[in-house]
Amino acid sequence: MLEEPTIKIENVVATSTIGSELNLRAITLALDGAEYEPEQFPGIVYRIKDPKTATLIFRSGKIVCTGAKSVADVKRAIKKVVQRLTEAGFEVNQKPEVVVQNIVATTDLKKVLNLNTIAISLGLENVEYEPEQFPGLVYRIEEPKIVALLFGSGKVVCTGAKKKEDLALAVKKIQTELTNAGLL
Repeated sequence: MLEEPTIKIENVVATSTIGSELNLRAITLALDGAEYEPEQFPGIVYRIKDPKTATLIFRSGKIVCTGAKSVADVKRAIKKVVQRLTEAGFEVNQKPEVVVQNIVATTDLKKVLNLNTIAISLGLENVEYEPEQFPGLVYRIEEPKIVALLFGSGKVVCTGAKKKEDLALAVKKIQTELTNAGLL
């Protein structure tokens, strides 16, 4: 029986729409700590301490939240931005829909991996492994649609997930395939 590895979420990136046309200069003045340098980047960078996130606010009313460790933290961060903008007198959507774009997570298979052998056994159509370019093996999983980076140490980084359950499925799939091939 395979041991269930611990999956640690490192970053959740999500988007939302909080308005239709925002005055970024006015918002920058109203939000303490907001950074806006239109020559460098077309949106406001607004960092929140709790939950520790960075939100990018665009003139179109779109907002991107990054750096969260959970979907709940993303929702809390966006709610805080909405609350602070409302308190500053801006008209914004009070209940914006939050859409998760990407979840990055790590796990440890607790075994040293022979990436050369794995590259051959997993099949070339889903694997990229060029150790002179990058020390990890890139494994593209079709279902759920996730990209996993496998390292010789047994550590795995998964990216592309839209929900936490997909991460568990992907890791289980990797474990099963490697075990069936006698590589884990």
